[in-house]
Amino acid sequence: MAGIYIYSESKDLAAELVGFARGTGKPAILLTLDEKTAEELKNSGADKIILITGSSELIENYARAIADLLVKEGAELLAVGATARGRDLAARIAGYLDCAMASDVTAARFADGKLTTTRMLYGGAVQQSEALAGLSVITIPAGKFEPVSGEAPVETIELAADNRVSLVETAPIVKQGADLVAAEKVVCVGMGMDKAEDMKIAQDLADAIGAVIACTRGIAEERHWLPVEQYIGISGAVIKPKLYISMGVSGQVQHVFGIRDAQIIVAVDTNEKAPVFKAADYGIVGDMYEVIPALTEALKK
Repeated sequence: MAGIYIYSESKDLAAELVGFARGTGKPAILLTLDEKTAEELKNSGADKIILITGSSELIENYARAIADLLVKEGAELLAVGATARGRDLAARIAGYLDCAMASDVTAARFADGKLTTTRMLYGGAVQQSEALAGLSVITIPAGKFEPVSGEAPVETIELAADNRVSLVETAPIVKQGADLVAAEKVVCVGMGMDKAEDMKIAQDLADAIGAVIACTRGIAEERHWLPVEQYIGISGAVIKPKLYISMGVSGQVQHVFGIRDAQIIVAVDTNEKAPVFKAADYGIVGDMYEVIPALTEALKK
């Protein structure tokens, strides 16, 4: 079946990729290795869900078989969720296909028989457009497209696995912080905060508006005031809340990349030339130790 083939081990991201595919007007075929996932995504709006069965429980071991399937079915594109596993799988399949690949694209459209993609470079300072001809592979981060709905039939296909790599043991990653990607309101602490005890100022504001606490990379990795899951940026979380409030955040390009999709950005900093103000919808030039408590009290009322 010609169209856009999709894979992500994240069910939410897989649903977003189906939304992307349907938005192009082309058939969306969802690949999964998990029977439970296939059942949960039956209303994802995909034209078809292919449940892969075989001798391995690692999707990476089916990379060559999936590449052969794409060629056999006349696929036009493979869209993979830009997770750690997804990026690995996409690169393997693109290698077996010897085809074009674009990573972490933020937009994609078909025109004149080619796929034109857009992605950010240099921390979001530059947008690069690329035209990919023929069967291609792209990876797409979460939060770029909206899911759709619609009944999807499930078809089971057995594929040959490369069993040179086997799964010995699994252990869950224990996350210590809140889910920033899902948060509608975020209060972010930067290196302008003097000491760990002052985190209470940020927590009071977050409690007043029902927000979660986030931070810049330095707060998490240098000062260790918050877990690494809570820092925002290119190598951290990329968020799109309805409201983002920063306090003592200078706003370097690496951090701004992670907040650029926020609906409303509010910045508080003593330096009127701080880069964060260029990204902000509302900016307050002032001492956060005076501004934030006053703002918190006003919001409580």
